[in-house]
Amino acid sequence: MRALFFGTPAIAVPSLEALASIADVVGVVCQPDRPAGRGLELKAPPVKLKAMELGLPVVQPEKVRTAEFAAWVKGAEADVALVIAYGRILPRAVLDAPRRGCMNLHASILPRYRGAAPITWAIVGGEAETGISLMQMDEGMDTGPVYAVHRTPIGPDMTADELAVALGALAARVVREDLGRAVDGAIEAAPQDHAAATHAPLLKKEDGRIRWDRSAREVHDHIRGMTSWPGAFTTIQGKALKVLATRVESEASRGEAPPGTVVMAGRDIVIVACGTGAIQILRAQAEGRKPLAAAELVAGRTLQTGMVLGGG
Repeated sequence: MRALFFGTPAIAVPSLEALASIADVVGVVCQPDRPAGRGLELKAPPVKLKAMELGLPVVQPEKVRTAEFAAWVKGAEADVALVIAYGRILPRAVLDAPRRGCMNLHASILPRYRGAAPITWAIVGGEAETGISLMQMDEGMDTGPVYAVHRTPIGPDMTADELAVALGALAARVVREDLGRAVDGAIEAAPQDHAAATHAPLLKKEDGRIRWDRSAREVHDHIRGMTSWPGAFTTIQGKALKVLATRVESEASRGEAPPGTVVMAGRDIVIVACGTGAIQILRAQAEGRKPLAAAELVAGRTLQTGMVLGGG
């Protein structure tokens, strides 16, 4: 099997390794190197680094909607192009170029959480499980028919970063078990129930803002889902406070305080009231400072009993 691979971030690396073990990978496509860090030096994406380690040819087009790129894909004479977290929408000319078209490894149980950020929004939505869907790509947003779905649980305290690692490993398993059969026609793709679709839009910085009027479980799910991008945040005395880790507390811990109130800031514990119930803040980062555990936040008077978070 001759294959192309489209992917960019770390979650895609295990799938590239798996594809290289079962196919002749004739090209790897990833996004261009981007400035990163304080020095804004160009940094290669994880997929490029792995492809170079494997001795595979890499291309990094600035644009995919060009006749030249479509001709390059066509000229590769691939049986299939495997896509996972590439980060760009592919045009029809590219989708149709390989013999069996392009197949995508989408990080959700389709048709739920179609879109750019399925991992984050599944956690924010309080889902108990998610998965990897192997699908035939069309010009819609994750709307094509599905060959196979592999599921995995979402732990009650699992962050988006942790789930991404688990899904990256699961995607590699899907490649080894199902991709070849899909390309050979041994398994058929089933159309999605479009009426049951939900969406996982591209994340914006403002999506990280904590709504303290929601239940403790919803606040906790939001915080772990936004880890590490865009990051969950609130404000304290007019300054930003990133909330990095939390735990759900009992309803009794809340008392009668309004949502967002620090109801307890003891020697090693910080409890904040939510719309219903309360959460413990385990780690947070005040504006212009390093991340600190609860005990350090209290000792440094960053958080004190009676303060109200999110007020400005």
